[in-house]
Amino acid sequence: MPDTDVSTVLDVADRLFGAIEDSDVAGVQQLFSADIAVRKTGDDRDNDRRRSVRIIGWFIDSTTDRRYEVLDRQVFGGGFVQQHILHAHGRNGAVVTMRVCIVIKVGADGLITRIDEYFDPADIAPLLTDS
Repeated sequence: MPDTDVSTVLDVADRLFGAIEDSDVAGVQQLFSADIAVRKTGDDRDNDRRRSVRIIGWFIDSTTDRRYEVLDRQVFGGGFVQQHILHAHGRNGAVVTMRVCIVIKVGADGLITRIDEYFDPADIAPLLTDS
């Protein structure tokens, strides 16, 4: 199976992070393959599509705005690795600044098949409190 071309991978990356910044959960969901597997720091198993979309929805609902400061993005055959700082303001008044490394695989159909996300869980903890 041929690798997904670079322009498709970059388009998916821009659309994914743009949708999250724009509070567009449906846009994120459209980018996920039916059998996507997502694992983030602290998970003991992969999350399926339904749960992953719920997590994104929770994050969007818990924040008033989000902005990705991309530090580096490297494309590989069928995906990309990105380092970024996620800046967000919580509805509870919290300010979140998370440094993240994320590995995303994109299928030939342009849908995301796998996400592995690495960050310090302490960075998102302020969103979990009622400030």
